[in-house]
Amino acid sequence: MEYMIGVDIGTTSTKAVLFDDKNVVVASANKSYALYRDLPDMAEEDLDELFEALVSALSEVVRVADLNKGNQITAVSFSSAMHSLIAFDEDWNPLTRAITWADTRAVKYTEELKANGIGQQIYKNTGTPIHPMAPLSKLLWLKSEHTDIYQKAAHYLGIKEYLFHRLFGSNKMDISIASGTGLFNIFNLDWDDQALSVTGVRKEQLPQPVEPYEYETSMFEKYAALIGLPANTPFVYGAGDGPLSNLGVNAVKPGVAAITIGTSGAIRVVSEQPVIDPKGRTFTYALDKDNWVVGGPVNNGGDVFRWARDNMFDAEKSTAALLGKDSYDLLTEIAERIPAGSEGLIFHPYLGGERAPIWDANARGSFFGLNHGHTRAHMLRAVLEGITFNVFMVSLALEEVVGDLKSIQATGGFARSPLWRQMFADIFEQPVTVPEAFESGALAAVIVAQKALGKIDSLYEIEKYIGAANTYFPEPKNFEAYRELAPIFIRLSRQLQTEYQNIANYQRKHSK
Repeated sequence: MEYMIGVDIGTTSTKAVLFDDKNVVVASANKSYALYRDLPDMAEEDLDELFEALVSALSEVVRVADLNKGNQITAVSFSSAMHSLIAFDEDWNPLTRAITWADTRAVKYTEELKANGIGQQIYKNTGTPIHPMAPLSKLLWLKSEHTDIYQKAAHYLGIKEYLFHRLFGSNKMDISIASGTGLFNIFNLDWDDQALSVTGVRKEQLPQPVEPYEYETSMFEKYAALIGLPANTPFVYGAGDGPLSNLGVNAVKPGVAAITIGTSGAIRVVSEQPVIDPKGRTFTYALDKDNWVVGGPVNNGGDVFRWARDNMFDAEKSTAALLGKDSYDLLTEIAERIPAGSEGLIFHPYLGGERAPIWDANARGSFFGLNHGHTRAHMLRAVLEGITFNVFMVSLALEEVVGDLKSIQATGGFARSPLWRQMFADIFEQPVTVPEAFESGALAAVIVAQKALGKIDSLYEIEKYIGAANTYFPEPKNFEAYRELAPIFIRLSRQLQTEYQNIANYQRKHSK
């Protein structure tokens, strides 16, 4: 048998998925690691924990492949979280942990870039909205507040590039990940001169940009032995998790949107060329040089549902454990008892600041419309609706840039919930299709590997492997309620922005 492995490097875990030669899932392994939030606005990962998770996940699925019987793993290919930054000294000793997309300590320097107009100029060349998530802002923060690190730094990598460097000694970054740094010119496919000038970073401090189809074949023997793979196994760079999520649900044709809600979330469509939003609300990231993903990411997705579970439904968590049920399934049943619109209770889900559509790291969450008749169950449903309303607000901005959305493909943890699928159909007033295969990111990475090795000619081949799908249609009695609430949600998000910085500053001052 010939197998391939798709690896999905996420914010809090790394998953390795073993596929057979017909792209059917044979086995998977998921290894978690901490997201360190030791200080306000911090969100970092430990480098050794990242590496150990990758090695452990790979070795587990390699054992299933049983190479001793003559079976082969023809490639390992990657999907990875974007916008991370790690600094190294001249001898490649790390100077920082992995500073993730969720880290917003660079907010001050982001606001300065926005205010002086330079940020908009850089956005027009890079397609990355000006926000603390981007390495562009993180570098300005290091330069101003951690000058010792900035001055010692000889190399900068992201999470995936660090893992490749440790396995192979390489210093490369695929153009998909590069296009999310805020430092990469998406029109000439090289590091952007203006962004480099602003940060003071030189090209030689950054990795060599390569196509997602680039691969390495000379793994260090000690790591090859740990994983259980031949050292010459091709490791394909692959692409960012957002672009690959579109590919993984076959949302690559014009007007077909992919919605992903995991820890965070996004809505995206594919374009044949880079598209810039004059208002700076949407991103443009590469899938490869011929396919560009245009969309908007949200910070607050499944993590907000988890916050509600952990802080409002502790007893139900215990009940679910006693019943042998998933706690989220139990909470979904509770939310289903409440009518659409939560009887006039609105929740803005900005617990971790927000990216699209408001791009405000100071944003904070709030309930609006709370009255004596509302219960915890109302608050729970309002949380789910608030996450969905926010993605809907992103879609309105996206349609201004790329035109009407023709259909929606959904993936991510939320797609397993029938209530949430129906909620998206009702709020968007469009059918929502959910492919049966949930390992869409890993499958997309494997499709990239197959193209890299010449086994297929086109990424569109993925259409053969999506499998069956469920489609949810809008319920008129529900979308009428949402039609009334959506404008209130949108107006409130704008009005509250005038006070977000004040309350965020207060929290930073008094946070323990």
